[in-house]
Amino acid sequence: MTPIDLKQVRRDLHRIPELALHETQTHQYLKQLVMQWQQPWVTIREIPELPTALLVRVAGTDPQRTIGYRADIDALPITEATGLPFASEHAGLMHACGHDMHMTVGLGILAYFTQHQPKDNLIFFFQPAEEADYGGKRAYDLGVFTDEWRPDEFYGLHDHPGLPTGQIATRQGTLFAGTTEIHVTFTGKGGHAAYPHEAVDAVVAGAMFVNQVQTIVSRNVDPVRGGVVTLGTFHAGTVGNVIAETAHLDGTIRAFRQQDIEMMQQRVRDIVAGVALATGATADLQLIQGGYMPVENDDTTTALFMTYMTQVTDVDFSEIAPAMTGEDFGFLLQKFPGTMFWLGVGDPTHALHNAGLSPDEAALQPGVDAMVGYLNWRMMQ
Repeated sequence: MTPIDLKQVRRDLHRIPELALHETQTHQYLKQLVMQWQQPWVTIREIPELPTALLVRVAGTDPQRTIGYRADIDALPITEATGLPFASEHAGLMHACGHDMHMTVGLGILAYFTQHQPKDNLIFFFQPAEEADYGGKRAYDLGVFTDEWRPDEFYGLHDHPGLPTGQIATRQGTLFAGTTEIHVTFTGKGGHAAYPHEAVDAVVAGAMFVNQVQTIVSRNVDPVRGGVVTLGTFHAGTVGNVIAETAHLDGTIRAFRQQDIEMMQQRVRDIVAGVALATGATADLQLIQGGYMPVENDDTTTALFMTYMTQVTDVDFSEIAPAMTGEDFGFLLQKFPGTMFWLGVGDPTHALHNAGLSPDEAALQPGVDAMVGYLNWRMMQ
């Protein structure tokens, strides 16, 4: 169907994982591949202010709309433990969230339309910095999606190791949660363990904060909607008989509604202020949401997407519950109507961000075929 060896491309990309905003080798690989498919109706665009991003526009024969498709390209600071012959060649880095699969499916769709000129215009956005530094928001704020580069609707996928290989899944409404990073440092006064009255113990302040934030979800969030506050790091002190002067904690807030995220942010602020007052420590709090808004699927595009996927006999489709997973595509879906969906990759023993994650490459062609079929059908509506 397409002039691309999907498995080989995925393996090539899997070997060269790079962190957010540093995807230079990945960018070069993508660009060189796309340049091989040049046609008069294909335009490649780079963004000097976001140099690892790549946009491709495929002009339609009789365009009624412009349809966008996004694939994220960055990796994670994880040491791979799959033992695959095409494992990461970059020490300490891995495509442990499957962005190599995301890119390959996007390339497969693009390759098809470079050989079969579409009716509508298509925009392909190979986006850096999904895992950190909110690449989607960066691109939007730079004015990338304007004029002939403005999509009327946007689509994107995320691989799902717990779903059967090749299965497509989505839902109306919120698919993924929005997230906010928590970074807090309590500063007290260090001292000898035998003289606590002469010190201000940052460990006590940090521990108090840990305990108090557990009440945010249990006592402030509607249990029907749900939410998460998790603290993943707590760093304080150097030796057991010295009262620590500083304590630093990092964590995350997650919820399905932006209103709930904002309420949870305020509760964190209140608790930090209260802990500082109660312990005598000072506190420095940073709450960073950036572009990580809830992924809220548009009613109209999602109805169309689900209609097509349920009616086509060679697509394995399921409707799925929302997940607390975060995804910066949510920011773009706040700006453009569109739909995000899962692609099952059949590795139920390894979660996303796990060093052993090994997506089934047999999902690649069904993912390409389902989206190519949908886009062709959508252009006729």
